[in-house]
Amino acid sequence: MTTSGPIAPLARALAEEAESAVGVTPPRVDLEPPAQAEHGDLASPVALALARHAKRAPREIAEALRERVLARADLAPLVARAEVAGPGFLNLVLTPAWFAAAVREIAGEPAFGGGSAERPEPILLEFVSANPTGLLHVGHARQAAYGDSLARILEFAGHRVEREFYVNDYGRQMELFGASVAARYAQLLGLPVEVPEEGYRGDDVADVARRIVEEVGDRYRDQVAPLSPEALSFFRTRGCELMLAEIRRDLERFRVRFDRFFSETSLHEQGAVARGVEALLRAGDAYHHEGALWFRTTSYGDEKDRVLVRRDGATTYLASDVAYHLDKAARGEHRLIDVLGADHHGYIARLRAVLAAGGYDPERLEVPILQLVSLVERGEAKRMSKRAGTAVTLRDLLDDIGVDAARFFLVERSHETAVDLDLDLAREQSQENPVYYVQYAHARVAGILEQVGEGGRAGQASPRGAGGTAGMPPPAELDPSERALVLRLAGWPAVAADAAERRAPHRVVAYLKDLAGDFHAFYHRCRVVGEEPSVEAFRLDCCRATGAIVRRGLDLLGVEAPDRM
Repeated sequence: MTTSGPIAPLARALAEEAESAVGVTPPRVDLEPPAQAEHGDLASPVALALARHAKRAPREIAEALRERVLARADLAPLVARAEVAGPGFLNLVLTPAWFAAAVREIAGEPAFGGGSAERPEPILLEFVSANPTGLLHVGHARQAAYGDSLARILEFAGHRVEREFYVNDYGRQMELFGASVAARYAQLLGLPVEVPEEGYRGDDVADVARRIVEEVGDRYRDQVAPLSPEALSFFRTRGCELMLAEIRRDLERFRVRFDRFFSETSLHEQGAVARGVEALLRAGDAYHHEGALWFRTTSYGDEKDRVLVRRDGATTYLASDVAYHLDKAARGEHRLIDVLGADHHGYIARLRAVLAAGGYDPERLEVPILQLVSLVERGEAKRMSKRAGTAVTLRDLLDDIGVDAARFFLVERSHETAVDLDLDLAREQSQENPVYYVQYAHARVAGILEQVGEGGRAGQASPRGAGGTAGMPPPAELDPSERALVLRLAGWPAVAADAAERRAPHRVVAYLKDLAGDFHAFYHRCRVVGEEPSVEAFRLDCCRATGAIVRRGLDLLGVEAPDRM
């Protein structure tokens, strides 16, 4: 059932009449605009949902509901007609008074659509968590856009969200990174040292080496050929610090914030990894086999057991993840959400096994898996390799198409589907570009409001009279574009709630594109300023409500809502 907004009273009335008519309380009452406008303003399948429980024909139930709705005195000012259609749909045609009151409510409520969570939760959201061996690339950019948008949407719904970046700064990849930085450092000093065969060759690594030369000069000149353990430790540690600073700078530019950067190395230095492995051994969830230590993940639904400590004594990524997830679970009764890349499908069972083995509810963990991103230019996909230094970085992407387009395009599709980011389209300053199309709706609203002395700020209260539009009668008739726009606006609470529940920022994107389309149609069909007072007042409320929701929706996506374009 729609729990907030102007549709909610209608849904509650239908629920009450359904219980009276058939003796069954519907678990929910859906009321949405039908696919064809000629079928009414709102349609409900509630009679179809109740038929089996009530042991009555759906059309018979729908007819009983129609009669009861029309007989209710409180609905008389709101419902002009009620009709039964098809196999048992109840269609409602609403009065201009409902539309006027609805848009006034939407325009006057700053947090309209928020607070939908029935049971607000503390949520620990981990996302991006890249190795600090290079700048963030476009795959990380998708994780950053998705994770930050999800955090904003969850907070809007009423949850308390902590954002965490897990810094993978331990292990073989960091040894290779340190050696790569050392080689670049040596080259800058004129020494004939090659980057390791499996090392990192990107310009970002060379930039880190250049910074180190500026800091320490030739202090390590005699320790890089061959590379001494002391020099490797220095280049790995200092190189990581400098690269992480660049990553943080790029994330800040991308309007992505974190409450905490958590170091994998700290887990090893504090003994948390060793303690986690030992705890699994004591509980019988780990065992020795062929010189290695294994985690018995098959006991928790994994397809095979996994190595924690290799024969040479080196710990695996999983050993660190054991310690990290036990640490996260021990911080409090948070819901844990890990946003992972497309190559991590197999990790879901393993991470839940970690929680179960540690005595925690594995259902506390959710793992959205984000599919790959491809950049398309002139119809062709770009080939990328981070290790070879040919990856397109987040920084490159922002320099090319800007923050707004990057964030919008990267969450436009479900995280479960691959994204082909069309760079040519993202660069366009036209209504063919979907982010421009949505932002232009806000700019048009701002332009209209500026004409009536509201400073161009969509969503501000009207200065026209102390009571605003509250005392104005509704227009006698409404244009179809007005009806469509207000109904779209009234559906925002359900969209925002659904996006939070399904962890689906792309639903906000789809809604904003539809809302922008409805507003542009309204703009072309309906003059606002200069109409008779009741019509102008209603249409100004339509503009205020549209501007406020477009601004809110774009903000949930980390995208700006300009007043001029």
